[in-house]
Amino acid sequence: MTDLLDLTRALIDAESITPATGAVFDVLEAALVPLGFNVDRFIAGGPPHGPVENLLAVRGAGGTHFAFAGHLDVVPPGKGWTTDPFRAELRGGLLHGRGAVDMKGAIAAFVAAAAQTPADLGTMSLIITGDEEGPAIHGTIALIERMKARGLSPDYCLVGEPTSVSRLGDMIKIGRRGSVNIWIDVPGRQGHVAYPHLADNPIPRLVRALAELDALVLDEGTDWFQPTNLEITDLTVGNPATNVIPAAAQARLGIRFNDLHRGDALVARVRDIVEAHAPGAEVRAMVSGEAFLTPPGAWSTLVSDRIAAHTGHSPELSTTGGTSDARFLSRLCPVVEFGLVNATMHKLDEAVAIDDLTLLAAIYADIARGAFSLPPASAAGHAPS
Repeated sequence: MTDLLDLTRALIDAESITPATGAVFDVLEAALVPLGFNVDRFIAGGPPHGPVENLLAVRGAGGTHFAFAGHLDVVPPGKGWTTDPFRAELRGGLLHGRGAVDMKGAIAAFVAAAAQTPADLGTMSLIITGDEEGPAIHGTIALIERMKARGLSPDYCLVGEPTSVSRLGDMIKIGRRGSVNIWIDVPGRQGHVAYPHLADNPIPRLVRALAELDALVLDEGTDWFQPTNLEITDLTVGNPATNVIPAAAQARLGIRFNDLHRGDALVARVRDIVEAHAPGAEVRAMVSGEAFLTPPGAWSTLVSDRIAAHTGHSPELSTTGGTSDARFLSRLCPVVEFGLVNATMHKLDEAVAIDDLTLLAAIYADIARGAFSLPPASAAGHAPS
């Protein structure tokens, strides 16, 4: 208990606004080395999205390979905290500080669980990045490449994102929707509003395209995913004059999509609709992740059963919420996400209940020991999603 709380405090105290490097990784490495882990730290990328520090810690060899995965970077704290967001403070059974829930508390619980798991059961790793809250370009993707170069591939992975909603263990994630952002730029020709025949107003063309896009029903959802939704997130002209027809109009879309779609196909569909209404418009897109699902099976059942054994209730299996680095790790092996109650993540005075932190470490230890009783994922017929 004392070691778990002290480690959580030390991680919070090490300021690590994304992208993270340095001191916070020193703290984690110092906790892992005495437990027999070989710690590999490396820097990936450079400006504008780096440098980013990543940590791969491995203990043992052979047998089933179980991995904990997560991130040490945090979002900026914002103004209005009761106390210093990077000075952990215990008040009334709650430990306050940026990252307490998302997700330094879970990483401290990883370490506590590893300390309670015999090293000779199989291979255990911690896959920890400093680039999850940001663009996620030089983080878990770089870690996966590092693992491939070393011939390492986990059989089962648990990501410590704060998935619990009202009480610890009431929800775990077995998948996530994909995400794509799209920028639309419709050119026109500037002119005087009294002489429209000498100008070309781009706004009506863009509005017609957006109206058709907004009316799209892309699907009705699936057994495990809610319906895909397309949202118009920005509409910009930036015209300061009342008597000028503008030279351009822009819009931005965000699409969160289920496993009936691929990001590039959705972009192509948007591009076709825009082109039909506004020939010559520019459509740019960034797919930040594809939808993935770890179908319910031995791995999710083990996690659910271990949670129920400690809490007395079985978690809901869900794919709701935003994206996480599980979208990358799902390419390697079955992935489940489970962590602390997310009520205060990214908020002022973020806090974790000490009782939840202690219980989480116990559940993680039970899950880790159980994972080593499962056959390697390839032998069990699992394939990356």
